[in-house]
Amino acid sequence: MRVNLTARPSLPNHATSTRSVFLTIQPARGIPGDFCYTTDTASLVRMLRQKTELRLPDIENFERDLEISKSVRLLSVEMSERALTEIGYFVD
Repeated sequence: MRVNLTARPSLPNHATSTRSVFLTIQPARGIPGDFCYTTDTASLVRMLRQKTELRLPDIENFERDLEISKSVRLLSVEMSERALTEIGYFVD
């Protein structure tokens, strides 16, 4: 399934090296079905590397932009229904 991903990082937590990220997943075709998911930067990048077909430079740019932007988007990302179900996004 092709989805659009919008990530909004929270404020850095200086007690840990990870940073929370609020991820919104939307079907890329413009149909309803927005889903919000909270994760951390490391888990999100790992998911993108393992469960999408994004090129490594695109993932690295996304990771860098998470550090400096209030909102980062990836458009039309192919994700399997299994990967989406694992994070709680149920596909009908």
